[in-house]
Amino acid sequence: MKRINVRWLCLTAIFTAIVFVFTAYLHIPSHTGYTHVGDGFIYLSACILPLPYALFVGAVGALLADCLTGFAIWAPGSVIIKTVAVLCFCRKNGKIVTVRNAFALLPASLLCIGGYYLYEAAITQNFIEPLAGIPGYIVQSVFSGILFLAVGFALDKLHVKEKFLKGENHK
Repeated sequence: MKRINVRWLCLTAIFTAIVFVFTAYLHIPSHTGYTHVGDGFIYLSACILPLPYALFVGAVGALLADCLTGFAIWAPGSVIIKTVAVLCFCRKNGKIVTVRNAFALLPASLLCIGGYYLYEAAITQNFIEPLAGIPGYIVQSVFSGILFLAVGFALDKLHVKEKFLKGENHK
């Protein structure tokens, strides 16, 4: 059992670092923040890791990216939005990209678009100005979804998830 826990911890740390890098350093400045594809790796972690570990990846990866790039005001919203987005995906199948996980991109995208709009409206106390950020959130969701599908299909072709879970009695 300890071997599996160490395995999960290591993979969680790797995913958290990847989310941080793809969010903090590979982004395009937008309306009041930035557009990135880090969400795609949050979705991948949600399909591979047990739920508590995937929740950590979503929350901490986004938190670190916001706090260490000068956008700390977005951190509380990011932690909530990315943590809830993880719940849209399922890891119970032997594959990453399943019909269910492909369809999960829609509610996860709507959550990110609507969540960031509402968060910005709350911090600015203005419901009109945050509308300008929606195109960036849509671009972020689309490209994160494409990244998730592309990397997920590649990992499924290599049977990475099956090899990683070999010997585990997961439910």
